Amino acid sequence: MDIQVSDVIVGLLMSVLGLIGLFMAAGATDDAIYVFGLSLAGFAVVFVLGLIRRHFDRQSGTMPKGTDYV
Repeated sequence: MDIQVSDVIVGLLMSVLGLIGLFMAAGATDDAIYVFGLSLAGFAVVFVLGLIRRHFDRQSGTMPKGTDYV
């Protein structure tokens, strides 16, 4: 199994940003911070799912040509 270290580091950083977004939403006193925190957490989830999809596409060889930049 070929796991790229950069994908792991980016995934961990995005997970931390998602947790920060959830803490922001939980402690928000106004609607703008609440929406921003939930949006940040949602973006982090979608981004990490994209990293997972890219890993398994690369592993199975179904990744379209020209989409793997590494």
